[in-house]
Amino acid sequence: MAIALAVGVPWLMGGPSGAHAQSPPATPPGIIDILLIRETAAKPAPLSLLDIPPQDEGLAGAKLAIADNNNTGRFLNQQFRLDVLADAAPDVLVAEAQKRVAQGQRFLVLAVQPRTVLMLADALKGQDALLFNAGAPDENLREEDCRANVLHTGPSRTMLADALAQYLVWKQWRRWFLIVGPQPEDMAFAAAMRRAATRFGARIVEDRAFPVETGSRRADGGHEQIQQQIPLFTQNAAAHDVVVVADEAGQFGEYLPFRTWDARPVAGTQGLTPASWHPALEQWGATQFQNRFARSAGRTMRPQDYDVWLAVRSLGEAAARTRATDFSAIAARLRSPEFEVAGFKGQKLTFRDWNGQLREPILLGTPKLPVTVSPQPGFLHQFSELDTLGIDRPETKCRLPARAGPAAK
Repeated sequence: MAIALAVGVPWLMGGPSGAHAQSPPATPPGIIDILLIRETAAKPAPLSLLDIPPQDEGLAGAKLAIADNNNTGRFLNQQFRLDVLADAAPDVLVAEAQKRVAQGQRFLVLAVQPRTVLMLADALKGQDALLFNAGAPDENLREEDCRANVLHTGPSRTMLADALAQYLVWKQWRRWFLIVGPQPEDMAFAAAMRRAATRFGARIVEDRAFPVETGSRRADGGHEQIQQQIPLFTQNAAAHDVVVVADEAGQFGEYLPFRTWDARPVAGTQGLTPASWHPALEQWGATQFQNRFARSAGRTMRPQDYDVWLAVRSLGEAAARTRATDFSAIAARLRSPEFEVAGFKGQKLTFRDWNGQLREPILLGTPKLPVTVSPQPGFLHQFSELDTLGIDRPETKCRLPARAGPAAK
């Protein structure tokens, strides 16, 4: 069942919700409606109770961004409204999204699975609708399967892998022991790390697949079994400087730190991890931003919250700069070389014209603190150092009409 939720929208407050509820009226002049689409399919429980995602993950970021946009918009006769569509079935999300676009909701922020991104993009092709992928890191969405009506505010796997690789190389940890999980997303992250190793001069000295076995890890004595199994699995590895783990599914990676046969740091999807956001970042005005989010959501900000916030704020910035509320003006500004948005990362963020990916610094951190920010010193680029992270213009497989001019701000 789809769930419709409106933030600051009187005509939905207290009314029926769901895919079969009364549809919202057409958008009146001066109003910019944003639809957040959340795919709510069940996921396996994480290894740690601390990693259980909050029910409002992503939504909390959208709410804060709506408030931020309206702080400026009220001086420009602009009002931003948020509507939320949530369901576990992609077909339901697509059908309902088509109805909403027909009623005037032109801007859609997606926190959905990769396949659903493509389903929505293809269903809305040729219509006045712009989609923001804020949840799927898959490279194909930015490359061979890119769509002209999709921008990406969440980082790609390649960006995350490149950010981590730059720091490992900067630290002179060039010999990597790569441990890979069995899930498709694990293998995709491992492929991104292999590419990064080649790109930045590191070497994977050993590449092992981790045999995930289902069992009662929370049973009495479970930690004792893990304490024995992990050293045995990592024994006799080639000489290495760092263990790089590819476990996006979260099935085993948290077991590796402090349990490997050789005393080595762990990085990748666990240990030292790359992400678009860190809840303890304080630089570049982030402390005030973190505090505002905590007051609004009652918790710390997660990367998904930030990626959604950035999508909604990008719309607010484009609307403010154009002083417009119509779709064509805002969409044109977002795609123009002049567009930029502040993201509490020390520099303006822009979209790549070749695949719609947002350029942004990537934070590397442990669960408690950020450690560093990539791009790292010494990794240069002729146009933008941010383009050392991810797929660069000469490498892209995306075939979309590019904006004029290669330079990036």
